[in-house]
Amino acid sequence: MTGKDLLFPNYIFESSWEVCNKVGGIYTVLSTRAKTLQNKMADHIIFIGPDCWQEKESPYFAEDISLFSDWRKYAQENGLKLKIGRWKVPGEPIAILVDFQDYFTIKDEIYAKLWENFQVDSLHAYGDYDEASMFSYAAGLVVESFYNYYLDSSVKVIYHANEWMTGLGLLYIRHQLPQIATVFTTHATSIGRSIAGNNKPLYDYLFAYNGDQMAEELNMQSKHSIEKQTAKYVDCFTTVSDITAKECLELLDKPVDVVLPNGFEDNFVPQGSEFTKKRRLARKKLVDVANALMGTDLDDDVLIVSTSGRYEFRNKGVDVYIEAMNRLLRDRNLKKKVLAFIEVPGWVGEPRKDLVERLNSGQKFDTPLEVPLITHWLHNMTHDNVLGMLKYLDMWNRNEDHVKLIFLPCYLMGDDGVLNLSYYDLVLGNDLCIYPSYYEPWGYTPLEAVAFKVPCITTDLAGFGQWANQVKGGNSEIIDGVKVIHRTDYNYSEVADTIKDTVSEFSSFDKASVTKARTNAGKLSKKALWTHFITYYYQAYDFALRKAADRMKEMNSTT
Repeated sequence: MTGKDLLFPNYIFESSWEVCNKVGGIYTVLSTRAKTLQNKMADHIIFIGPDCWQEKESPYFAEDISLFSDWRKYAQENGLKLKIGRWKVPGEPIAILVDFQDYFTIKDEIYAKLWENFQVDSLHAYGDYDEASMFSYAAGLVVESFYNYYLDSSVKVIYHANEWMTGLGLLYIRHQLPQIATVFTTHATSIGRSIAGNNKPLYDYLFAYNGDQMAEELNMQSKHSIEKQTAKYVDCFTTVSDITAKECLELLDKPVDVVLPNGFEDNFVPQGSEFTKKRRLARKKLVDVANALMGTDLDDDVLIVSTSGRYEFRNKGVDVYIEAMNRLLRDRNLKKKVLAFIEVPGWVGEPRKDLVERLNSGQKFDTPLEVPLITHWLHNMTHDNVLGMLKYLDMWNRNEDHVKLIFLPCYLMGDDGVLNLSYYDLVLGNDLCIYPSYYEPWGYTPLEAVAFKVPCITTDLAGFGQWANQVKGGNSEIIDGVKVIHRTDYNYSEVADTIKDTVSEFSSFDKASVTKARTNAGKLSKKALWTHFITYYYQAYDFALRKAADRMKEMNSTT
């Protein structure tokens, strides 16, 4: 089907818990794709997110009372509490933030209707299920109100919901406004993530798992139910990679209609002399912090590596990363000293005062601080997984160790009190980034790394890793910009050895080989820009619009 044949919406409403709410990778998916859609649709792409900030000013949202002022008044008179403005990302799309607190008083009634209409089991709800569902319901009411005020059946409209948290609103729209075409994207199935996170083998036994049975075993019935029923009743069911598409088929009993790989915009990557300046600053900051913490005299020749992402110890491969660094300690082929960071946000307490004092003094020190492994104190020092594994492996950053590992357990927003650089201003200082994920539907962290020309290591259990192999047409190696390691349920030790060997190999690269790997990393990232990947979304919109049109024909023929 050619581009001219595709049906395209006049309006898209897209809801997510991460609209104007920077929590995880979905924020990056939506915020970077926004510019491409805004350029094409000019304020007819409208994002809906939770009003998490209430009276405080959001750093991601700028209210604009001139937008839809007549409808706003109408909506507020009808009980909707909302703010209308613009998302402060490239393209500055319209965003509506909705306050959903009032709906908790009628949640039982909402859940009863959900069961009656779509057989969603909310009886076992706990934790964030209620909060997500009330937001999702409110988002559905916003779209219903806007549609009834401004639009009619002559206008092609898409409602796009992301993750199980927005399923209730999508089903509400499906019931109340069947003429609206619906798209649902699961970025990771709730039950698949739970199976992996509970140290159960996901992949070898995927064909044998029953999603409903596992949901009951893992106390995930309600999240699994809303996700499964949304996938069943949506017009176009999508996910982000082929590996997660298999998971959806097995655990949700529904084949995916379109795979939507995660692209990005590279406008956050500095160019030319600014890139060189920022890279130099990042490396200096990392080395200075390490030297102050450990009483060492590392210089710019040290090989800086890191892993980052959410604190999912097994799923993100933090465990195998630590194991690999431990094995690297005894690798005789290692040609450089290695400074390894773990940049995952833990239950952080405060920046270490003793470390900050050393950094501010400008002096050099030849003795380590107490616990020379961590930059910020944690509330749970004795029960933290990273610190626990380092203690078990007897890794203490001793003076004679050629591999030093430091835990940086906070969100890198530029105000952490120690490094005071944002993640994007820090990641480009690395020589290598390592993301040996066990469960990773896509994987933004390696994509961001290669955008900054930092070669990275990932696995073929990550959607990004599989894509990198597809682009290469074989096994992608570190000289290609991305080393993709084959990972299974049971080859943990082999993965750790391969990481160790790859870091060791990279340490022996001459300048020309390093340049080649960095250049290839940058080239690969260009192939993942939204200009290439947005076409998959256009296919999904077309699929949903045709399904909705067929439904309306059928409904009209029976009335």
